[in-house]
Amino acid sequence: MAELKEYEVAGIETIARGVCIVDGRLLLCKAKGGSTTYLPGGHIEFGETGRQALVREMQEETGLAAETGRFLGCLENSFLQHGKPHAEINLVYEMTVADLKVEAKEDWIEFLWCPLAELESAQLLPAEFRRLGTDPHATFEA
Repeated sequence: MAELKEYEVAGIETIARGVCIVDGRLLLCKAKGGSTTYLPGGHIEFGETGRQALVREMQEETGLAAETGRFLGCLENSFLQHGKPHAEINLVYEMTVADLKVEAKEDWIEFLWCPLAELESAQLLPAEFRRLGTDPHATFEA
């Protein structure tokens, strides 16, 4: 059996997420074959800041350099995952990427540019992030 990560033991994940908007489109990530999307990013590892985690995750997942900008807030989210209660704390930052051609280096995910007006149909989760569709400068509070 694989060793559990610290966040899996605690039951609450702490995640850094990036809001990258270019020409009215938002960069999204999704599991291949999945029906929902989410903001790119990933788990914050012990000793990392949220900004460092976001840059590292983008490098690992796309091979691209990313830069973080303004802190947009913190969003708590709880949901069922595989029938079990799950919780996450999302630290959200503005983000830019070195190249607009964003391709996944990992075989289980894919990236796409979604027009802001289509965030509802993209099933962006947590749903609170869909506010970006009408307010690209939205901030988030827990």
